[in-house]
Amino acid sequence: MDGIVDRTPLSVPACPGQAEWLADALDLTLAEGSPQPLATRLYQQLREWIQTGRLACSQRLPSSRQLARELGLGRNTVLAAFDQLLAEGFLVTRHGAGTFVADLPFPHTAQQSTRLPAWQAVAAGSATSRTLPARGDAPSLSTRGTALLAFCHASQERPILAPGLPALDRFPHGPWQRLVRRHQQRMPRDWLAYQAQGGVPALREALADYLQLSRSVRCRPEQILIVQGAQQGFELIARLLSDPGDKVWIEEPGYPGAQACFAAAGLDLQAVPVDDEGMSISAAACAESPRLIYVTPSHQYPSGATMSLSRRLALLEAAERHGAWVVEDDYDSEFRYGQRPIAALQGLIDDSRVIYVGTFSKVMYPGLRLGYVVLPESLVEPFRRANARLHREGQYPVQAALAEFIVNGQFSRHIRRMRDCYRRRQALLRKALAPAVARGLRLSDGQAGMHLVAWLDEAEHERALLQRGVEQGISLSPLSNYYLDTPARPGLVLGYAGTEEAELERAGRWLAREWLNLS
Repeated sequence: MDGIVDRTPLSVPACPGQAEWLADALDLTLAEGSPQPLATRLYQQLREWIQTGRLACSQRLPSSRQLARELGLGRNTVLAAFDQLLAEGFLVTRHGAGTFVADLPFPHTAQQSTRLPAWQAVAAGSATSRTLPARGDAPSLSTRGTALLAFCHASQERPILAPGLPALDRFPHGPWQRLVRRHQQRMPRDWLAYQAQGGVPALREALADYLQLSRSVRCRPEQILIVQGAQQGFELIARLLSDPGDKVWIEEPGYPGAQACFAAAGLDLQAVPVDDEGMSISAAACAESPRLIYVTPSHQYPSGATMSLSRRLALLEAAERHGAWVVEDDYDSEFRYGQRPIAALQGLIDDSRVIYVGTFSKVMYPGLRLGYVVLPESLVEPFRRANARLHREGQYPVQAALAEFIVNGQFSRHIRRMRDCYRRRQALLRKALAPAVARGLRLSDGQAGMHLVAWLDEAEHERALLQRGVEQGISLSPLSNYYLDTPARPGLVLGYAGTEEAELERAGRWLAREWLNLS
């Protein structure tokens, strides 16, 4: 066989029966169905075993003729795999001795002497093969990366009672798909290129009309920047308006997504307590001067409180005094039950230092990945340029479809249907939890939004219910995860909007029983 010649003395003699062991293990692998050529699969398997240490350094391999015979393959198939491994340096040939695994500095090589011969470990069922070290240690993350992961919690595949998820089963999928297809088929050619307009003009115009009428937001279409969800809006705000180490006042408890975004930007998160009137501005009087103030005034997340007018005016005054920007997250203001929507903080005062952030994840569906930022005039141009540079702009056909969805009235009709649906689902969850409520379980008032909060008396009860929920496939979101400081108040954030009625009733009854058992 032609190849690289290495005249280093043979360090590991060939083992009797090696070809049979190796052939048996390869035969199991090659028997699995795959569209790839046999030579490619043989090459990939041998290379993986070399990289992971299952074939040890200087280990002699069977000849191509012998391996072909044992595997029932043509010799050219084996030669093709060997030649590729020789060319890449994974194998070497020694004149008159055969083909060997090259002496490569993979991390596993220092441990080879403590294991059985690697060719035995390759055999199916070998205990040694099951005790090999992992391919790599845990990655060394940056300080910011480590801080960010503290806000990242695992989610379940089938979220039941998961907060923040809309009723995907009630979304008008068919009409929406037809609308999107039509705009994809008719889109201008220049939409295929890079864009820096801040979003499709028709969508910004439709949003400006909608926000002025429904939320009393003061804006022109040019002040609206279309982004890929509220999180991207938070990221842009943090990047363009603050430096690492700057202070940001943030609600306590508060939205983990915003906490994660500002923490990842290197900001110093200052927890400001929330009460029945929203963020307590007086409690922040002793806090250090902030660069940003993050609030959810219309429906505080997760407590559900609505910020009073006096608090809103105090917040605007504090922002002006500190030279801070207020980030108003208006994530689900469309869903209010028995009362009119609360006007946005942004529209209270002309030329206020408020940046209004909205999303379509709750009113449409999360996979849409569209949100928007309403900016003061002075920030429009820098934000548009930065967004185009950092994130690019895209989904213009989808944006155009959404604009038509709003203009032709489908958007408002969908909101009305979802408002009725969520009102019924909240009532169903309350009914299922009624036995526990009668015995003292406290729930938030639920005058708005897509979730309820169940307040608990003991942290141990929160932990116990979480564990039992996992066993039942029920996503219970612990209220303690929404706090930055300790001790956190125990409780559960119960999303009802995205859970179908039968599952909602089952989960509610289960939770009532478990809470009663703990009480």
